Amino acid sequence: MTRIKICGVTSVEQALACVGAGADSIGVNFVPTSPRRVDAPQARAIVDAIGTSALVVGVVADMDLDRIRALRVATGVGCLQLHGDEPPSDVAALLPHAYKAVRVASADDVARAGTMPGDYVMVDAKVGAALGGTGHTFDWSLVMGLATRRRLVLAGGLTPHNVGAAVTQVRPWCVDVASGVESAPGVKDLARVSAFVQAVRHASSAR
Repeated sequence: MTRIKICGVTSVEQALACVGAGADSIGVNFVPTSPRRVDAPQARAIVDAIGTSALVVGVVADMDLDRIRALRVATGVGCLQLHGDEPPSDVAALLPHAYKAVRVASADDVARAGTMPGDYVMVDAKVGAALGGTGHTFDWSLVMGLATRRRLVLAGGLTPHNVGAAVTQVRPWCVDVASGVESAPGVKDLARVSAFVQAVRHASSAR
């Protein structure tokens, strides 16, 4: 069964609702430029409320290793998603509790994703200088091979309407959604979250 991560959660109430709807993991965003950014106390509250019912992933970008480690301790997040231009050495230094997100628009980008350390790697749409959360998809056929070799987290423009096709075509280990289940940036729409979860489950069980 393909796992489901709801990213850019900004409150305890949203987090609990997403887990209740079937999310396997919750993403909290620490990137200063993101409209979904939370601070360490907000993230800690979410982690404490979720407990062991789901994994909480902290999203960072181009933060030095000491600050990343301190943030993980302060918030209690179970894993870190490096979503900037971090080198493979930074990912390796944080294993096993980290994975790299790589923005993809070409086969060369996929090849770079394949060089990242660890069992897990995320692929997201490459849209200008944006780090993610753009609502844009990319050519999923580019990463079908990578999904057979790695625990692939597929992101980029996924919605309740297209995630079933993505699961069927790519067979990722996990799908990641932020804007595709929102009524506004950082505001999750529970009906869309539930529809997304059901679409993933249906496609996973049918393949």
